[in-house]
Amino acid sequence: MLALRRGLAARERRLGRGMLNISDETLEPEDWQDFRRQGHRMLDDMFDYLENLRDRPVWQPIPPEVRDVFYQPMPSQAGELSAAHQTFMQDILPYAIGNAHPGFMGWVHGGGTSVGMLAEMLAAGLNANLGGREQIPVEVERQLVRWVRDLFSFPAEASGLFVTGTSMANLISVLVARTAMLGRAVRVEGLSAACHLTAYTSASAHVSIAQAMDMAGIGTLALRKIPLNANFQMDTVALERAIAADIAAGMTPFLIAATAGTVDVGAIDTLDEIASIAKGCGLWFHVDGAYGALGMLASDIAEQLKGIERADSIAFDFHKWGQVPYDAGFVLVRDGTLHHDTFASPAAYLQREVRGMAAGSPWPCDYGPDLSRGFRALKTWFTLQVYGAEKLGRVISKTCALAQYLRTRIEAEPTLELLAPVALNIVCFRYRSTDLHNAQIVLALQESGIAAPSSTTLNGQLAIRAAIVNHRTQVCDIDALIEATLKFAADLPLERE
Repeated sequence: MLALRRGLAARERRLGRGMLNISDETLEPEDWQDFRRQGHRMLDDMFDYLENLRDRPVWQPIPPEVRDVFYQPMPSQAGELSAAHQTFMQDILPYAIGNAHPGFMGWVHGGGTSVGMLAEMLAAGLNANLGGREQIPVEVERQLVRWVRDLFSFPAEASGLFVTGTSMANLISVLVARTAMLGRAVRVEGLSAACHLTAYTSASAHVSIAQAMDMAGIGTLALRKIPLNANFQMDTVALERAIAADIAAGMTPFLIAATAGTVDVGAIDTLDEIASIAKGCGLWFHVDGAYGALGMLASDIAEQLKGIERADSIAFDFHKWGQVPYDAGFVLVRDGTLHHDTFASPAAYLQREVRGMAAGSPWPCDYGPDLSRGFRALKTWFTLQVYGAEKLGRVISKTCALAQYLRTRIEAEPTLELLAPVALNIVCFRYRSTDLHNAQIVLALQESGIAAPSSTTLNGQLAIRAAIVNHRTQVCDIDALIEATLKFAADLPLERE
């Protein structure tokens, strides 16, 4: 077979030069040995970067001259790989957002791992399209689906899919819930004027829930934002009242979207209670567990997620608490047939067979909007194979323990105040001063490169928000945040609002 292939290639080259004037140009390296050496330098540079992260600032402002590099026109001629690599090292790597750094606490961004980086390289080299067809990369994703299904105690008929992130997973879940309520005909006929669907989520839910209602054609006005209780959870009494009021008004409630780890403070809605409300009212129960759902890996956190196993769908990210490099979102649906019926779109060029490359149906593209799909499952598979679920769970527990340590440091400082209970790994606090002063403190912290929190608003007050997600973060990083906060608070001028 190999000899035949080489003979055909030689024949094609002769025909190309002599008859059709087809060049034999490719994009392969001209010198594989030189390319190999350069590739090793690039890999070593990334190993050095990850090994020595603490020697770098968490984040730093982008100089105008660096930004100008990326306003150059598209190159028309070939350049050197080494030159592109130099630009990366000099003008890209130092000016990323910094979530790999142990001092990054700005948002719920995972830190990634060196193992995940290598797996991403392997996936890029393989260049598999996981839209479907008969290939082992699809089986790897299916194995991950089974692992996730077992983690959340879902039935064997449950389905799952890797997506970009929880925002896409939430959209998929809303669409499946819409199909559950209205049937498959909604895919053809759309929403009728007489159809008044309503959905329910907490006032602190992620914006992607509203976006999903928008993109599903239902509209954001149909999303009822339920007020919070004292623990920043969805108020279930208010939820039941809202559902009853909509039914009385002739509306059609169809979905409750609870949250496991709210974006502001990390609160977990009372999932078991909400599951019972949803079941009693015949509504789809969805859980946005963007980062909190993987708390199931940690024995001391899993109890707080009681009721998640009753969900009809769960959306979460492996690239947050799972530490998988971006991006690696996931959606899990209890009713795999309904999930399939919501997205499967037969086409002649997607003809399925029982043998050959077009075998292996149903395909991943039957469960979501994407036919072109990267091999996200591989870096997740490597992460679980190399570290194991127990170690990942211990890392999750550590981030929560660090959050409790930060809470004690705040409570020990008379000039600082805690603004919300610390349920998981997010701590919201402020310097006892004005909102403007606290905003200046956040900017000073970020621009110092010492620590990088973000800000939010809680009960009308600006909060300094520290989200501890990175597996590299240690007690010394929490101490550095507190000490730098106190220093900048004292040094910055107090401006009246």
